[in-house]
Amino acid sequence: MTLEATVSIGWVNTVIAAAQRLSVDEGTLLTTAGIPEAASTRERWPIDDITRLWHAAERCTGDPGFGLKVGAEFTPMSISGVGFALQSAATLREAIVMGQRFQRLISDGGRFQILPGHSATWLVYHPRQGKLAFSPHQIEAVLAAVVGFASWVTGTRMQPSRVQFSQPRLGPLAGYQAVFNCPVEFEQAFSGVLVDNAVLDQALPQADPELAQVHERYTTARLAALSINSASVPEIRRWLMARLGPALPRRAEAAGALGISERTLARRLREQGQTFDALLDDVRREKALQAVADTTTTLPEIAEALGFAEVSTFYRAFKRWTGSPPVRWRKAMLP
Repeated sequence: MTLEATVSIGWVNTVIAAAQRLSVDEGTLLTTAGIPEAASTRERWPIDDITRLWHAAERCTGDPGFGLKVGAEFTPMSISGVGFALQSAATLREAIVMGQRFQRLISDGGRFQILPGHSATWLVYHPRQGKLAFSPHQIEAVLAAVVGFASWVTGTRMQPSRVQFSQPRLGPLAGYQAVFNCPVEFEQAFSGVLVDNAVLDQALPQADPELAQVHERYTTARLAALSINSASVPEIRRWLMARLGPALPRRAEAAGALGISERTLARRLREQGQTFDALLDDVRREKALQAVADTTTTLPEIAEALGFAEVSTFYRAFKRWTGSPPVRWRKAMLP
């Protein structure tokens, strides 16, 4: 896990390429989204950034079927090593289970749940959005990608038994029929794809047990590296900035969100020359300086907002940070 949901650049590029096919160049898309062009060099994007990208694509293309187009053109090539591992699986069901394991390498902005039934199985998608609400096109793209990927690895056009969305319909029904070729319902309890068990359990044409093991070892190593890097000082600092309030964020919460023990979190921070308490103190200092410079907020209000039980405790901390009491520091900052 990560404290902040992120998405791989492979999925980002899939969205950008789809917009380009609709005559929206990358520069225009990034500018509309408020994202610097340098972001295209990053290996992973915060989930809110790709949500901004989706909203920008929605505006720039004006295409109500944009999400469906993105998902329908999805192939294992879009997700590199993960895709190669999945296409080497023995069956589609095995590939989906493997996809659950390696989901984070593509995006941890959501997860799939498998709900098996007597004759068919639901693949339910649970989005994990950030501060920004997902564009509904994101959800449509994910379900369309499931069908597109299944068609690619099976060598035949996959026809689900049923598809449903928790959101309203975005475009004409014909667009959904073109992608899913089955009944599609909207404003349901969850978003998911219902697939016959016979389809899930049929042998895949590219199944290769030895190659699957090679790809799985490689992908597992990548996932482990991502887990190690997830407890980075910048990520934990961003998490603290977002969570800081009257109730102080605790190390146990951060460790739990990362899926690691407090001891492991402490060790990883120590390896980076930091501690959780020192990071929290630094974030409180930065927030305090910003708040005290704003003369519309009283010092007791600031103390409470930063999690200080007593105003006097805030005064002592502020003097330790700056060398001056907050009243004197505020006066010195006035023009």
